[in-house]
Amino acid sequence: MANNFWRDRPVLVTGATGLLGGWLTRSLVSRGASVVCLVRDWVPQCELVRQNQLEQVSVVRGDVTDLSVVERALGEYEVQTVFHLAAQTIVGIANRNPVSTFESNIQGTWNLLEACRRSPLISAIVVASSDKAYGTHTVLPYSEDMALQGRHPYDVSKSCADLIAQAYAATFDLPVGITRCGNFYGGGDLNWNRVVPGTIRSVLRGERPIIRSDGQFIRDYFYVEDGAAAYMLLAERLSGDHALRGQAFNFSNEIQITVLELVEKLLAKMGSKLEPDVQNQASNEVRHQFLSAERARRQLNWAPSFTLDEGLERTIAWYREALK
Repeated sequence: MANNFWRDRPVLVTGATGLLGGWLTRSLVSRGASVVCLVRDWVPQCELVRQNQLEQVSVVRGDVTDLSVVERALGEYEVQTVFHLAAQTIVGIANRNPVSTFESNIQGTWNLLEACRRSPLISAIVVASSDKAYGTHTVLPYSEDMALQGRHPYDVSKSCADLIAQAYAATFDLPVGITRCGNFYGGGDLNWNRVVPGTIRSVLRGERPIIRSDGQFIRDYFYVEDGAAAYMLLAERLSGDHALRGQAFNFSNEIQITVLELVEKLLAKMGSKLEPDVQNQASNEVRHQFLSAERARRQLNWAPSFTLDEGLERTIAWYREALK
């Protein structure tokens, strides 16, 4: 793609106040895109606000579950590219509040896609699914042709949203691409019950970091700047390659690490002697998740730019500065 692909391109980002949304919006603005952010809640600590990005984007206030709001945003700003990141993303909250999670993650997705179906200018829609959409499989790593079989509220919401996105591509020929990533981490994550920001904040406060599970859950951790670049690459390719419509792509560093190992790595990098508080209270979660990114390498010529160690070091530096 030419370097000016994003210049003046009207782009809608849902979920822009979230971790990935903030970094993606920053990257889009830096590439010259004309960005519109659909924002439900005002989050003063988010990257969108902290980095004064609101002065560089257009903001539509509203909920992705409101079809008329989404249609207005697409129509009035003549949007060509859509990144759908808006979701309730915390597993524990999903277990306590399944209905609101289903509304945000499932209804929000079909509303967004229905609005796009009625908008004649759309050339690419990137829908954020998750490795959680796969559910439990006996054979790992996950590949994109595996069944989506979530069983618990958050996992089911992502399985459903993923299938709905595939349906809109197959039935209406919408230019939809689906991303399935592991656990995003990076500076700007304000969900302190997630292991990376929670551990870093605890160490900076001199407190023992908390591990909700038994520490042996294996996860696929993915640095947020790599995530933003991968989403933009897929959107560019979708705009010019009809064969990519409806396809899903795993993006991953393809490493396996337990929660306890990750916490110990963070403690070592921060020079801390604190012992983690392993609470063993997690439930309704898949124990072992691990993605293959072979399709993204082969079809998109994609590769991550940061190793886990590099991503963690950049993340620690961000929080040391932000939490001074």
